[in-house]
Amino acid sequence: MDKNDIIKFALQNAIEHNGKADAKSVLGKIISKDPSIKSRIREVMEEIESVVKEINLKSIEEQRNMLEYLAPELLEKKKVVERKVLPDLPDVEGTVVMRMAPSPSGPLHIGHSRMAILNDEYTKRYGGRLILRIEDTNPLNVENYAYDMIREDLDWLGVKYHEVVIQSDRFNIYYNYAKKLLEMGKAYITLCDEKEWRRLKLSRLPCPDRDLDPSVHLDRWEEMLSGKYGNREAVYVVKTDLTHPNPAIRDWAAFRIIRRARHPRTGEKYIVYPLMNFSVAIDDHELGLTHVLRGKDHINNTYRQLYIFDYFGWKKPVYIHYGKVKIENSILKTSIIKKGIKDGNFSGWDDVRLGTLAALRKRGISPDAIRKYWIDAGLKEVDIVFSWENLYAYNRTIIDPVAKRFFFVWDPVKVGVKSREELIANIPLHPNIDMGKKVYRLGREFNIYMTTQDFSSLKENDMFRLKDLGNFRFDGKFIIFENNDLSLIKKLKIFHWVPENSIRCNVIMPDGSEKSGLVEPEISRFQGGIVQFERFGYVNLFMGDTISGYFAHN
Repeated sequence: MDKNDIIKFALQNAIEHNGKADAKSVLGKIISKDPSIKSRIREVMEEIESVVKEINLKSIEEQRNMLEYLAPELLEKKKVVERKVLPDLPDVEGTVVMRMAPSPSGPLHIGHSRMAILNDEYTKRYGGRLILRIEDTNPLNVENYAYDMIREDLDWLGVKYHEVVIQSDRFNIYYNYAKKLLEMGKAYITLCDEKEWRRLKLSRLPCPDRDLDPSVHLDRWEEMLSGKYGNREAVYVVKTDLTHPNPAIRDWAAFRIIRRARHPRTGEKYIVYPLMNFSVAIDDHELGLTHVLRGKDHINNTYRQLYIFDYFGWKKPVYIHYGKVKIENSILKTSIIKKGIKDGNFSGWDDVRLGTLAALRKRGISPDAIRKYWIDAGLKEVDIVFSWENLYAYNRTIIDPVAKRFFFVWDPVKVGVKSREELIANIPLHPNIDMGKKVYRLGREFNIYMTTQDFSSLKENDMFRLKDLGNFRFDGKFIIFENNDLSLIKKLKIFHWVPENSIRCNVIMPDGSEKSGLVEPEISRFQGGIVQFERFGYVNLFMGDTISGYFAHN
């Protein structure tokens, strides 16, 4: 039986009964935890009564403060947490079909996770189908490795997609619809100078090519496909309304020529590439989408794509536009990351300085925390600023109940300890006592490590506490054990420490800097994963010949 258990249960009982603990109730708790003490109930009861008498002299506030330090999980928490849910989708008829549409220029980052999770939440709610559509129609910005990395990121997020569609497999579909629009007189091939075409459009005037007979444009289309034209010499344009008040909605380019660009999947098979608005409109129809979630920065794209739906007489999906999100204090731009990796400034896509999902995964951020964040952010039309602190708070509630506690001393200094009695440290692995404890038999004279900052703050005759070991006095050279009086906890500075046989550990911080120190030897039994280094923060550990960790957050 551990006396600390008596103190914890007595404090809990006192708080539950207006500051007055009952010895018999405490005994019941002790027996339920350790039935073997039934053989010495009288002895145990005497100790319980002594502890209860001392605790009942304290105010409820003092009792609560002590229990919050010793065993916060025993404090009853009555806080009601309101769980936010996404609003229902409008106009649901039959099977809901939605899509995610990442571009394989690199893996996903925290911003991309919003569209993935929101679509996933809705298709799961309605028992619908979610399509992963890889939009790889720009050969100048496609990376072969990104196809698999995107799927790995989605799997890690817990996103369930039912079908994978890759746009570079569908060029013949886009070409067929492009030809039909030309035949209908709803599109044209312009050979006009690009700047002149834009000038005319801004002036609400047609390019001379616009009103040529469809047969001319069909011939030009075949010439584009056959390679007659060079880059920018011919452009396929969808007709809209040149008098539209928004210049962005007036005639828009739908296909362009890109020569001498090797696509990672199709090589140099194609030179005429669809632009996003055309391929997206065709696929949204062909794949039977019922609802499209997208940022409000895509509103102009929605208006452009609706012309395609109107020309072919197709049923339109329901479009839902949510506000933009501004993500600060993180590196997200693919081109910057690629260059940084190439130049050796970043270790890879999972470099912890980045905002990629791979980097967050490495740091120990739970996918459930990311999901919770975006559900709570919802589908509001107002723009928002992403809060890293809120994400960390969600993550903390998920990992705290399972993260084992260890002492980590960074910038360590060796300190000699002296005691009149043999000291044994019984340190819980977690506030939940059922998760076990660590035991260090230290002796009467031994060395420990403290942080240089903590040790250098001590003055001769200062009293302080080494966490989970006892109360000590500094004599100017050694630290001397005085007692283990828990009633002094709130009066003394508390320092953490590690035994002399502790293990070297390096922790990489989110800014790329490194904290080097020692972690207590019990860590060698740990298989890796998220832990809490007390007074330091949550760290995702990787165990091997050496121990390395990546800082998650405080």
